[in-house]
Amino acid sequence: MLHNALRGIKVVDLSRILAGPWCTQNLSDLGAQVIKVEHPERGDDTRGWGPPDLRPADGGQSMSAYFMACNRGKQSVAIDFSTEDGAARVRELVADADILVENYKAGGLSKYGLDYASLARVNPRLIYLSITGYGQSGPMAGKPGYDYVFQGMGGLMSYTGQPDGTPGAGPLRTGVAVVDLMTGMYATSAVLAALRQREQTGLGLPLDICLLDVAVALNANQGANYLVSGVAPQRSGNAHPNCAPYEVFACADGHLILAIGNDGQFARFAKVAGHPEWAADARYASNSARLMHMDSLRPMLAEVLASAPRKRWTDAFDAAGVPWGPIHTLDEVFSHPQVQHRGLLQTTTHPVLGEVRLVRNPLLAGTLPEELGAAPPLLGEHTDAVLANLATI
Repeated sequence: MLHNALRGIKVVDLSRILAGPWCTQNLSDLGAQVIKVEHPERGDDTRGWGPPDLRPADGGQSMSAYFMACNRGKQSVAIDFSTEDGAARVRELVADADILVENYKAGGLSKYGLDYASLARVNPRLIYLSITGYGQSGPMAGKPGYDYVFQGMGGLMSYTGQPDGTPGAGPLRTGVAVVDLMTGMYATSAVLAALRQREQTGLGLPLDICLLDVAVALNANQGANYLVSGVAPQRSGNAHPNCAPYEVFACADGHLILAIGNDGQFARFAKVAGHPEWAADARYASNSARLMHMDSLRPMLAEVLASAPRKRWTDAFDAAGVPWGPIHTLDEVFSHPQVQHRGLLQTTTHPVLGEVRLVRNPLLAGTLPEELGAAPPLLGEHTDAVLANLATI
């Protein structure tokens, strides 16, 4: 099972907020030992990003839901590495580590002797992952930045939201920090590739992953659309730029997502809708034609779908093989039979906070619940145990 794939790998995690912790949580879920180094007083910034949070009955240290989302399975060690003694402690941790992850400003750790050049002398096999806003070089390398900034700067918000001239028009961010999350995923892939390379070379290396690069890459087909056509994509609400009809429609009692991906699906949809002639109409027979004529097709689709309850349509779509989807609230998500079947809700127990409910890592599909990582740690929860072990190395 993948939950043991990185057993024996030691990670020193100096990262905070989301992108770095998302990466190190992946590594922990895959079996690595992740030692999260936090300031003894402040800890990771997101510890205070609540409510909601969990609080022990005795009124002690709380833990925000945000922090819990990206820090399970880690050991928290409280060290102030801005002091000479604290920096020395981190170097001790790194001496036999495989990976270090940090997300300070470019060059920010060099004054503590915790930069790659310094630590590579201590441990030449160290894979040193730096996550920054703008990268390790360039005119903006030293500038800090958060996910929201890069959703705008990288182009994502320029075509996300309702189109001009419609209610609520204007740029819109995604509902979660998608650039941070994808940076964490790219970082995870880079670390795993670096481990494979180290098997061949015997040496570690520095990795430079930044949110700006990820934000630009995230444009995916929208970016390719621009590079091919020279035309910047515009906001189109819930409509898809390359498939049609592929958007949200209102039924008599709610909404559904109609996700037509090819002409055969559209023909089957048209038959279910009671208008098989649409599939024979030159304006709608092909995907490219539908994209060009959605202004005339959309009102007809809206009128038909609004004429009946959602279940009438969804049952008929399922029978005909027409792709569709619901728009669930999160209570509906976690009560859905398929979500429950996949075991996506993970319940674990913290010795102080009690039951903690988290989302299973999709990398671990098919893994038994009891084989997953421990609950997220309280600040400094493992300091004594980890540092005592250091003294015996």
